[in-house]
Amino acid sequence: MVRIDAAAWRKRRGIARLLDALGAAEGLTRYVGGAVRDELLELPGSDLDLATRLRPDEVVARLEATGIKAVPTGIAHGTVTAVSDGRPVEITSLRRDVATDGRRATIAFTDDWAEDAARRDFTINALSADPVSGEVFDYYGGLDDLAARRVRFIGAPLERIAEDHLRILRLFRFHARFGAGEPDPEALAACTARANDLMALSRERIADELLKLLGLPDPAPTVAIMLDRAILAPVLPEISSARQAGLEALIAAEAEAGLEPDPLRRFAALLPADPVIAEKVAARLKLSNKARKRLACAVARDSSGSPHALAYRVGRDCAVDRLLLGGRTVEAKDIAGWAIPKLPLGGGVLIARGLAEGPVVARTLQAIERRWVDGGFPAGDALEQLVADELARAGAAS
Repeated sequence: MVRIDAAAWRKRRGIARLLDALGAAEGLTRYVGGAVRDELLELPGSDLDLATRLRPDEVVARLEATGIKAVPTGIAHGTVTAVSDGRPVEITSLRRDVATDGRRATIAFTDDWAEDAARRDFTINALSADPVSGEVFDYYGGLDDLAARRVRFIGAPLERIAEDHLRILRLFRFHARFGAGEPDPEALAACTARANDLMALSRERIADELLKLLGLPDPAPTVAIMLDRAILAPVLPEISSARQAGLEALIAAEAEAGLEPDPLRRFAALLPADPVIAEKVAARLKLSNKARKRLACAVARDSSGSPHALAYRVGRDCAVDRLLLGGRTVEAKDIAGWAIPKLPLGGGVLIARGLAEGPVVARTLQAIERRWVDGGFPAGDALEQLVADELARAGAAS
């Protein structure tokens, strides 16, 4: 029998109080999902989630009676967030799907653990554990799949994809994180056949899954499979197999520079070197304005000249992106920890030193800034000489 260390889990902040309130000792509540999976894989723990036979109104009543804050984050779908000793924990009543349309489900409550597990996407995500004994319950072969590092749909893959089209992308993300070798053949065939279903999803959901995938330590082999199978073609035709080598080179450059994986930078590696296209893709995926600007800046890929001057002109994040995309790993690492200086004077200083007010002030300040940046950001006497030179030149010109 497989078990988790129930005693250790109970010692986590706020958990014992919460389990007692929800009748864990009577078998009413269990740990579920990613936390159980990751514990068995000896990975850093996921957020702790609970499932319960109690209905949402019963959950709220029990929590409030114990003085635990209950937040109805998704109560229509059976989910209540408990805040126990400052720790948020999602609690979901056991459910079964009544109807689905590929984006959302109509649910009914149940008290059957296996029925609730059946509505989850992959066998490795359908594990649950008793909070008292630590016994792990596995209704669909998730333990064997964990041992084999295999990501497999519960039931018929085509049916599971029809219930929620996002499961196509989740299959590849979970394979990149937990899988070994090639994806499950039946799952891969179903995702390939139903790739067009992604068009029915909101672009925000697609962006979220894609960036989660790209943020994993090494998603390149999985991305290669996705491109070979044209999984992304219906929603992101701009990404082609021709850019796969760029992604692989970037991942290697990040590792060499000792920098953390960056999903937005990796996304840039997959796009053509065209800021206009990047802007359109970012707008389609409804990325934030900050992310749109960075993506468009990164895909330009121009990292010529001094890396410090580049960082000053385009910003540190974009400079690191361009340097890594250009294979300049040592300089990228240097720039990543560099505090960009600020030109220590403004137009008022120039006027105080005798420059006439008007357009000449802005032109002179720009000339000083260009020389200051190109000269490596000099200070002291060197900066004073630069300013004096430009003031003299501006005075002569006027």
